[in-house]
Amino acid sequence: MRKWLTRSIFAYFIYGLLVYWYLFVFSDTGIPAPYIGTQADPETFMTGREQLLSQEYSTIRNFLYLVTVPFEWFLLFVFLITGLSRKTQEWSQATSRFSFLQSAVYFFWLSLFISFLSLPVNLIGYKISTTYHITTQSFPAWMKDQLIDFWVNYLLMATIIIVVFWLIRRFEKKWWLYAWFLSIPFSMFLMFVQPVLIDPLYNDFTPLKNKELETKILELADKADIPAEHVYEVNMSEKTNALNAYVTGIGSNSRIVLWDTTLNRLNDDEILFIMAHEMAHYVKKHIYVGIAGYLLLSLFGLFFIHLLMKFCINRFGSLLKIHSMKELTAFPLFLLLLGILTFASNPLSNTVARYQEKSADMYAIEMTNNHEAAISSFQELSKAGLSQVNPPTLIKIFRYTHPTMLERIIYLEEHGKGNVEK
Repeated sequence: MRKWLTRSIFAYFIYGLLVYWYLFVFSDTGIPAPYIGTQADPETFMTGREQLLSQEYSTIRNFLYLVTVPFEWFLLFVFLITGLSRKTQEWSQATSRFSFLQSAVYFFWLSLFISFLSLPVNLIGYKISTTYHITTQSFPAWMKDQLIDFWVNYLLMATIIIVVFWLIRRFEKKWWLYAWFLSIPFSMFLMFVQPVLIDPLYNDFTPLKNKELETKILELADKADIPAEHVYEVNMSEKTNALNAYVTGIGSNSRIVLWDTTLNRLNDDEILFIMAHEMAHYVKKHIYVGIAGYLLLSLFGLFFIHLLMKFCINRFGSLLKIHSMKELTAFPLFLLLLGILTFASNPLSNTVARYQEKSADMYAIEMTNNHEAAISSFQELSKAGLSQVNPPTLIKIFRYTHPTMLERIIYLEEHGKGNVEK
């Protein structure tokens, strides 16, 4: 056990050094020569201080992301290899003779272990965001959100673990297929209830107060044949200075939401472009394409997890203190493999998402025909969030669900020039 712990700590340390070298030494985030002086060049819309802060903040946040993703995997590995998982299984079995209660108790202690050891890392991220004036949230309010996160994630994951391990015990060879079938209605249910049950736990949502702007947005929605009756605003200025707008939910529970920071910082034309972009996702059915893609990936993912769990238990069962896939003590291995496969699939899912986002941008510019407002909205988004205009390649591949600001502004500029030439 000590040998494997030492190896994993050493590997994690080397990985951290490589990430630091890549982000702080190797990566070139400057603007390519052909685009210097264009509207995509930060020097044309950011002050020197804003450029410096953007580079510092983005690099630090990217470093934290890349080093914290495997940190949770490391904690799950420690939970297994030290025997904590087996001891927790024994405690949970002693509390009740009902397997679903045993699963709930087991996962509570596992969640508490992961959350407690991850809290210092999350706190570092919070402190960095407040230092760079991205986060405006007080520490008590931030802790409140952390507690809400814990209980929401616990209830959702406890439900999953109860069902998954019931399936494994009943259908050891085909559990992954039955779990996938059940994930379809479960995913749809979550998307349906999220806007009305989960999101309000964190923020207050109200109909847009600016009725003149709401009228313009609803006219835009009518132009796109979208049956929208309300636009919502959310009081995010209590938590952040960043800007955002999004569409959430499905069916009758779908909502178009604007952060109040966006309302405060962008003018009406810029907001209309952002809204047209969000409406494009509805018109082009990107939400349903995303659901279909997620379900397809999850089918293969669950199958691979099944194969990998069998291999790991057969090969390393004594080291991980796992005797059978049917045991609760195998659940950290399930989460570990799920995390690794999810991270490995990010390049594919992000590529599809970036294609959809570009498609939404082009739909929005065709609808509004206001290139100046479109470009200035992206410039303001970069300034407010201290975002890198041209991030490192690996960051784009693994983190970016949207095209980079460099790409978005350049293709809007080219589209505008094309219209002028016509």
